[in-house]
Amino acid sequence: MSKSFAERYKAAGVDVEAGYKSVELIKEHVKRTNIPGVLSSIGGFGGLFEIEDFSKYKKPVLVSGTDGVGTKLKLAFLMDKHDTVGIDCVAMCVNDIVCGGAKPLIFLDYIAVGKNYPEKIAQIVKGISDGCIMAGCALVGGETAEMPGFYPIDEYDLAGFSVGIVDKDKIITNDSMKKGDVLIGVSSSGVHSNGFSLVRKVFNIDEKTVNMHIDELGSTLGETLLTPTKIYVKPTLDLAEKINIKGISHITGGGFYENIPRMLKDGVVAKINESAVDVLPIFNLIAKTGNIEKREMFNTFNMGIGLVLCVDKNDVDKTIETFNAYGEKAVVLGELAEGETGVEIC
Repeated sequence: MSKSFAERYKAAGVDVEAGYKSVELIKEHVKRTNIPGVLSSIGGFGGLFEIEDFSKYKKPVLVSGTDGVGTKLKLAFLMDKHDTVGIDCVAMCVNDIVCGGAKPLIFLDYIAVGKNYPEKIAQIVKGISDGCIMAGCALVGGETAEMPGFYPIDEYDLAGFSVGIVDKDKIITNDSMKKGDVLIGVSSSGVHSNGFSLVRKVFNIDEKTVNMHIDELGSTLGETLLTPTKIYVKPTLDLAEKINIKGISHITGGGFYENIPRMLKDGVVAKINESAVDVLPIFNLIAKTGNIEKREMFNTFNMGIGLVLCVDKNDVDKTIETFNAYGEKAVVLGELAEGETGVEIC
């Protein structure tokens, strides 16, 4: 008896039935992210979202962002823990969007796998849904691509795309930046989702090292490294309603030296007081184990600061109070001075 098409396709490495099961398992997670404006459910060819109250925007501007989780996923593979990397994926996109003052509206994911294990896909999407809820946006679609022979059967890649909205006259720009403006840092949860190629090399990451309990971390190395990226959307949008934020920098790959200048106007330099940075234990451990110089650490990692904002000196207290109200630690990092655009840590 000849094999059916589904049987032949499965023999080639693509399990159509597993794909159907994955969709069924993730529906409950996707539904949790629904917000006003969602017009479609997963399964269609495109996600539909209606901006219900256009009257609140004089000149609405759409702001988009896309990113992935990178080689942090290797930790998820080793630990067989897949329910938090989705938060990282969302965070990397929506934290960028909010730097422009935009409210994230929708999110879409792309999961490429060597083999479709429906329960694993459901864990990943659970994390994505958790992240969307933290950001206040809706998961309106995505793609799970089974690619045998391209990815190992127990591995996958994960990326996302988000779109937000902001009124044109409320876009955060650096036009009003000036000497004496204050830099506020908001704490990170750890390494977040950048620098993991170096981290993996420093610790020679494998099944043994990820399960090592490190006293100074208070957990296993793997648990600390897999801690999901913080999502700063809600407190940032709240603050934007109260004060004029002059600039925001999401501290990702490139650390302080690459990311902070991205928000600065010409003619000002960010002077950071190193003692104000509450360096997390994981970064001290990375530096010690890898014999990495301080400047290179600040040029690669967030060092414990995931977001930097520039505000007027009269708005410092309001900024710190707002982030504290959301359970986020915010501190004064330094100020702007006249000089060639860049960062000085002293």
